[in-house]
Amino acid sequence: MKEYEQKAQEIVEKFDAGSAFRKQEGLGLWRWIIFTICIVLSTFQIYTAVFGTLVSNQQRGFHVALGLGLIFLLYPGNKKDEARISWLNWLPAAVITGVAFYLYFIGEITLALAIGTSAALVLFQLAKYYKKQHHGIPLPDIILAVLGMSVGLYQFFFYEGIISRVGMYNDIDYLIAGLAVLLVLEAARRAVGLPIVIMASLLLIYAYIGPYMPSFFQQRGFSVERIISHSFLSLEGIFGIPISISATFIFLFLMFGVILKETGLEKFFTDLAMSLTGWMTGGTAKVGILTSVFSGTITGSSVANTVGNGAFTIPMMKRSGYKPEFAAAVEAASSTGGQITPPIMGSAAFLMIEFTGLPYTEIIKAAVFPALLFFVGQFIVVHFESKKVGIMGVPRSQLASITSLLTKQGYLLLPIVVIVAILSSGQSAMKAAMMGIVTALVMNVVVLLIAYMMGKHGQLEYKLTPIKFLDILAQSARVALPVIAACAAAGIIVGVITLTGFGLRISSGILELANNKLLLTMFFTMIASIVLGMGLPTTANYVITATMAAPALLAFGDIPIIAAHLFVFYFGIVADITPPVALAAYAGSGLAQSNPMKTALQSVKIAVGAFLVPYMFVLSPELLMVNATLSTFAMALGTAILGMFSMGTAVVGYIDRHLSVVERLMLAASGLGLLYAHTSTDIIGLAVFVSIYLYQKITAKREKGLNITS
Repeated sequence: MKEYEQKAQEIVEKFDAGSAFRKQEGLGLWRWIIFTICIVLSTFQIYTAVFGTLVSNQQRGFHVALGLGLIFLLYPGNKKDEARISWLNWLPAAVITGVAFYLYFIGEITLALAIGTSAALVLFQLAKYYKKQHHGIPLPDIILAVLGMSVGLYQFFFYEGIISRVGMYNDIDYLIAGLAVLLVLEAARRAVGLPIVIMASLLLIYAYIGPYMPSFFQQRGFSVERIISHSFLSLEGIFGIPISISATFIFLFLMFGVILKETGLEKFFTDLAMSLTGWMTGGTAKVGILTSVFSGTITGSSVANTVGNGAFTIPMMKRSGYKPEFAAAVEAASSTGGQITPPIMGSAAFLMIEFTGLPYTEIIKAAVFPALLFFVGQFIVVHFESKKVGIMGVPRSQLASITSLLTKQGYLLLPIVVIVAILSSGQSAMKAAMMGIVTALVMNVVVLLIAYMMGKHGQLEYKLTPIKFLDILAQSARVALPVIAACAAAGIIVGVITLTGFGLRISSGILELANNKLLLTMFFTMIASIVLGMGLPTTANYVITATMAAPALLAFGDIPIIAAHLFVFYFGIVADITPPVALAAYAGSGLAQSNPMKTALQSVKIAVGAFLVPYMFVLSPELLMVNATLSTFAMALGTAILGMFSMGTAVVGYIDRHLSVVERLMLAASGLGLLYAHTSTDIIGLAVFVSIYLYQKITAKREKGLNITS
């Protein structure tokens, strides 16, 4: 298992930029400086949660300042140890420097901004190759960390002056704003990956060259100073909604996740999943699904969740007899599904509150049954695939009883119950997260005290000591860094979209391409969401797809806002298992030592529900419990489950015996009929499904009888 854990760490660093920290050995003094900054950031978040948040500029500015500083100290500029300097790596910096001075000569920007831009780009490149280090960290990274903290603290200390100068910013404002945009993009490159940086960069360029764009992409264009001031000096860019949520409750929920992991809940989930499904046909694969659902909703990263759980579940599935591609695909598909699962949905649930204007209870109520259908579909595929290859479960006698587990460790679920209860009562997400953290801490202190009183403290596997608590604070800050970088970069993207109206232009393009036909619009929106979601963490994924793709569906007027937002969110998330980018599938493939592309295709097959469910709830909003009576909801859910069953068996090609090509096509058509919300298609789909199912049972029994006779 240690071998798998070591391999898991290597793989997660390869496919998840947010986990590729600088090696801590040899950092010396900087190790303690980094630890202290992490503690300060986490303490700041707790303090403002308890005693009230600061003015928006200050709350967000301090959050970004420490986040940027830590990213440049913890993430190396170059993941590969390259000794040779390639002129190609310097080419983009040289081109941008040339453009900056050209803009200065034509009077578009100040000399200070041109020089500052050039200096920042040189530092970015030097950080990749500079070998001389100060206690383990290259000097360029130290300078970048100081600059990163400085631009954030500029908002923190001077926000009143910035507000008073709106529309009349001075040269220092523009210099700081330009540096801030570059620093955020470089931090995102290191902690998140290139896709979000490329997207933000292209949109920044688009904001400037808008008058020269063709067709519906054309807009009046904005000056460089207007673009960078909008991106940094206002609350609509870097310091917009995404970072606002990151600086308040997303950080606290990430801390909550760290506490749960460090206090044993993650292991409890695995044990509980084993007790619930380990004995079933294909039990080990179903255990993998459940554990990934439990932990995936909190992590906010399909890749990290795939590797974290996969280190345990993938070798377990392979030992049971599953092919490496299938084992990796099950883990990747279920970890990706964890991001759409309430109550936290990888923190996207709280972003939806801001973007849709709906209360948390409405969002979760709408998200529950689509997520359930997704996993029903996954269970069906896994079940019949296991039947087809003859993989049974573990004997019940070898598994811990559910009652025993809940009796001994059920208290670990209390913090989650508290969070759900508070959120369901309509109180703030920040209060819910804080109360969840307090409940988890108090609960573990009580358990530790009881263990000491009974003389059994030595038997406790998880002990929440003061040193462990400090470590949790430091871990929480580290876990939050990719989210901070992603939200800051997403803020730039959202800011440019609002400035230029690009989101509406994309929507107009989709509607024009689809000739205003709903199904075609849904199809093109699906494609757009998958492309936009490639390589992005959950929070940034939702922000970008909601801003750029959702308006196309909302243009129809009769589609509920939650349906449109869940639609784009689902397809943005499944980009993690959809070729060619499919990062979660490739990460699982690395652990299983399987073919990456075959694993990705197998992931799509297993997660077939994720590609069907969004169409279902847009066409039949009753599944979201929107304007639904009990009877219409029950009918929609019942036919949807049957439709998933029919599609799942068609995908696998097996029920009680192998299905012929004709039978599979008929089952697929039956599934689509059941999934489409119309009485006539439901009746036809049900009739076809029942006919083939009964025919399978009869012929399989007959074949079995003939085999026994012979």
